[in-house]
Amino acid sequence: MNKIKYLAAVLIGIAGLGLQQAKADAFTSSLNVGNPDLTPFGSGPYGSVLVTLDATGTIATIAFTAAAGYEFVDGSAAAVNLSSGTYIQGSLVDAVAGATVDTTSGQQVDGFGKFNLTVNNGNSSLGVTFISFQVSGSWASAADVLALNPLYDAAAHIRPLLNNPTGLTGYAGETGGNIVPDGGATVMLLGMGLSVLGMVRRYLTS
Repeated sequence: MNKIKYLAAVLIGIAGLGLQQAKADAFTSSLNVGNPDLTPFGSGPYGSVLVTLDATGTIATIAFTAAAGYEFVDGSAAAVNLSSGTYIQGSLVDAVAGATVDTTSGQQVDGFGKFNLTVNNGNSSLGVTFISFQVSGSWASAADVLALNPLYDAAAHIRPLLNNPTGLTGYAGETGGNIVPDGGATVMLLGMGLSVLGMVRRYLTS
């Protein structure tokens, strides 16, 4: 009976490792390249882009967050170049009433090329510091959701809030990103699984 208990324990440990591998993952990058209209207000980063992919690999959430002292405005307030996938209707989170998502054709974003999905606020006098939306498709990881166009995969229309009495705006793009770490949970679970396996082996051979 004891042997059966320990065998059950190792199976639970292995299942836990499998669930950890199936968790959602994320990819983040900085909007750190400003065009000539934006760079006089600072060298950036002007914001960040976070792509989170659910455990099924079919729903990606893309979130733009402005850095302190900046906000997203007007046409192409947020822009991405999807590697594949389709915008999920009704998933846009944007405080500007009447904000729209354009996926009809590649939209030119000043100095950063064309993007196949843009969020348009339609009014440069109304800015937001957060924009989020979802797309559906099939990807191996969050890092695969966006694709270069060929130099950038995300950009934004930005207005500086400090020392900008006339409300000048500019554009910023990103130069790459990184996988968000999981805090060592995978390594911890692997260690636990190996420990349980050693205990089971010891008791099964005793």
